[in-house]
Parts: sequence; C-alpha cells; structure tokens
Amino acid sequence: MTLATWKKEFYPKIIKQEINMQFRQGDVFIQAVKEIPTNAVKQKANGGKVILAEGEATGHAHAVAERNAVLYLVGVAMYLRCLRETEIEHEEHGPIILPAGDYLVRRQREYSPEAIRNVQD
Repeated sequence: MTLATWKKEFYPKIIKQEINMQFRQGDVFIQAVKEIPTNAVKQKANGGKVILAEGEATGHAHAVAERNAVLYLVGVAMYLRCLRETEIEHEEHGPIILPAGDYLVRRQREYSPEAIRNVQD
C-alpha cells in the first residue's frame, strides 16, 4: 500500500478516532490517544529535537523535530503532541510518519530470568 493510498483510506478515520492507531519503531511503541492528561508537564527540546528515547546500546535516539511536536510527562508516562504530520527519525530504523494528534509513548519491555527490562535498541 502506498503512503498516498494509506492517507486516503485511513487518515480520516484516525482523525475521527475511529481507529486506535499504533506505531512501533525499534523499542518505542506509540499509541494514539484522545487527549493528553491536563496535569501533563511540558518538556524542553534538546538541540531542536524532541527525544522520545535514547538507545542504551548505541546512543542513537528516536527523535522528532521540535517545530513539529511537543513532549509531555505525567510521572513516568510520556505523551507526544504532533502539531502536524510528523516524522520520527532514528539512525538505525526507517522513519515513521505520525498524523497530527496526541500519542502515548512507551518503551517496549522484555522478560528475562534476571528482571523485566526495557528493550535495548
């Protein structure tokens, strides 16, 4: 399916919240939400980028251009507001495009006999 076809068929449903959209890039899982909690605290960008996660193994980051998005925290929960269609970049993964809207961002976790831990990217 081409990006143009995807936008034509699914984008209107996402905007209307008819589809619970989910995205994944490496160890980062992103899920559309209807709204960001009112007690969320806006975070500062780092060097013109909004950093969603930094890799422990490589130091590479899942990032969005600051002009396109705002990051919020509620405790350890992370939320992303995309002000317009936004590309998430990472040095080792292909970019993914998020429609404008609000998202919950989570680090994927894995089980090992020693502990439950974040997936290392």
